[in-house]
Amino acid sequence: MSEIISIANQKGGVGKTTTAVNLAASLARKGKKVLLIDADPQSNATTNLGFKRSDYEFNIYHVLMGTKKLTDIILKTGIKNLDLAPSNISLVGIEKEFYDKKNRKRELILKESLAKIEDVYHYIIIDSPPALGPITINALSASDSVIVPIQCEFFALEGLAQLLNTIGLIKKSINPKLKIKGFLPTMYSGQNNLSKQVLADLEYHFKDKLFKVKKDYIVVPRNVKIAESPSFGEPVVTYAHKSKGSIAYRALAAAILKS
Repeated sequence: MSEIISIANQKGGVGKTTTAVNLAASLARKGKKVLLIDADPQSNATTNLGFKRSDYEFNIYHVLMGTKKLTDIILKTGIKNLDLAPSNISLVGIEKEFYDKKNRKRELILKESLAKIEDVYHYIIIDSPPALGPITINALSASDSVIVPIQCEFFALEGLAQLLNTIGLIKKSINPKLKIKGFLPTMYSGQNNLSKQVLADLEYHFKDKLFKVKKDYIVVPRNVKIAESPSFGEPVVTYAHKSKGSIAYRALAAAILKS
């Protein structure tokens, strides 16, 4: 049985895709069979792994619309043990199509698709879009847990209550096993008082839900190698293995493996 983990936050620019790609790659490099599902219309996770939109015909849109199986769209990546279910800009219009079809089980489409392949992978990581619409609801409905990246900047916790409320509603009505795996501070700077304050706030409210390596919290630093790696079609954990960003994501993978 796979462990299915969504990376979710309705705010954009918090390092959600970077976290999904590098966690998936780190777990794969630890010898685990991993499927990364790019469920974001921006398809940044797909390009971050070196794929162009001309490289594939079908994507997660076709799975959610019921015209293709997951096995029909999965791509082998350049990283051993890591497969990808790619995305496409066509996902932008899926909300209207969902509701036009009046499919009462629309929030369970991804869950039902994953049930057919979950024995193939140790981990399935879902990169959800920066919105609490039907795609994110599908992702959370299918998941065992969710990791919430939180940018260490002003208004970092703004909107978090809405996300937690959505998680609570899905747990109550659709997916009782869903839990918060943890909160991941991103874009952290030890020289920045605001970063320190955001981390302190997270510790105050969610101390038991912060990832740790020994006694230290795992934080993803501001790091130029993280910013560079997508343009080379690689996760930072392969592009710059010894960088601080890579070290942080490898520590996150180690924490996940121990949990």
